[in-house]
Amino acid sequence: MAKPLKKLVSCVLLDLDGTLLNTDGVVSEVLKGFLGKYGKEWDGREAQKIIGKTPLEAAAAVVEEYGLPCGKDEFLAELYPVFSAQLCNIKPLPGANRLLKHLSGHGVPMALASNSPRGNIESKISYQGWKDYFSVIVGGDEVTAGKPNPEIFLEAAKRLNREPSSCLVIEDSIPGVTAGKAAGMEVVVVPSVPKQTDLYTPAADEVINSLLDLQPEKWGLPPFQDWIEGTLPTEPWCIGGPVIKGFGRGSKVLGIPTANLSTKGHSSLLSEHPSGVYFGWAGLSTRGVYKMVMSIGWNPYFNNTEKTIEPWLLHEFNEDFYGEELRLVIVGYIRPEVNFPSLESLIAKIHEDRRMAERALDLPLYSKHKDDSYLSSPLHSESNHA
Repeated sequence: MAKPLKKLVSCVLLDLDGTLLNTDGVVSEVLKGFLGKYGKEWDGREAQKIIGKTPLEAAAAVVEEYGLPCGKDEFLAELYPVFSAQLCNIKPLPGANRLLKHLSGHGVPMALASNSPRGNIESKISYQGWKDYFSVIVGGDEVTAGKPNPEIFLEAAKRLNREPSSCLVIEDSIPGVTAGKAAGMEVVVVPSVPKQTDLYTPAADEVINSLLDLQPEKWGLPPFQDWIEGTLPTEPWCIGGPVIKGFGRGSKVLGIPTANLSTKGHSSLLSEHPSGVYFGWAGLSTRGVYKMVMSIGWNPYFNNTEKTIEPWLLHEFNEDFYGEELRLVIVGYIRPEVNFPSLESLIAKIHEDRRMAERALDLPLYSKHKDDSYLSSPLHSESNHA
């Protein structure tokens, strides 16, 4: 159920890296290789120091953090060609294509406003086939100061011929949120740093877990019409491995027997999919195919330190099946990961998720995936096919 209208807007200004495109993984791989030459190791936790910064500011931060024997300009000059060669490997974040098609289909003007140079932005969006979606593109090299300065957003509004107060900004970083608010605009943030929501809450008008959770109608924009009985169909994706022992909470604390998967070897797949509750089909090598609902994330109630994959196979089993090969085909999304005030409310919600998944998986749209060959084929370490 959508909340009451927050404010009427007439256009949407979008950041690119970390908001629409999953560039963080490619940036991390490039930095790992570069820092390795100096005997240093890239620590993903340093990522928040460069998110939302201009390329030069990000370079300066890395050079200083790791005490590199080169200047920021030299660092950028060496890294840029390596990063550019990887542009074709950058994937859209979940919900990005859906959002752009939806807004474009309803004639909502959109602008891209990014700290990246204009040429770099155009290269990235040409790989995605997104050029026609944006009436305006403003790069960091077209203004005197990048975010958190509001100039990029104000310039985008001017080129769209819109008042700043009628613009909705969608961002992923603190500098971007700061710039949007300083420009006098409404700001929705999809934080690219996990478990840091509290950093964004005071500044942004709304914090959402992923673009899948955006409700355009809150801002007077046309609502999505693609939810089916409380579920959102997604491009099917697959993951599998031997069933491992989890935290021992599923059966003992929650009364819900989950069949946990190891996250080893699945880091890139986990980074592609936001935390939340999903559903689909589960294949056990010796037993058959079953309906399944699963959570991906940190389980805020238990405050996990690592992102986990916890499927619940919707079937009464007579014994444990640790060590057996489990293959999952995920076909839809139910809701974002949220915290709960009590164990009882968490358990009630999990059972509600189960009922929703069980009903949805009887619909032809979802039931056809029960026959996916992945569920009964030899297991691969990581797969992500449609």
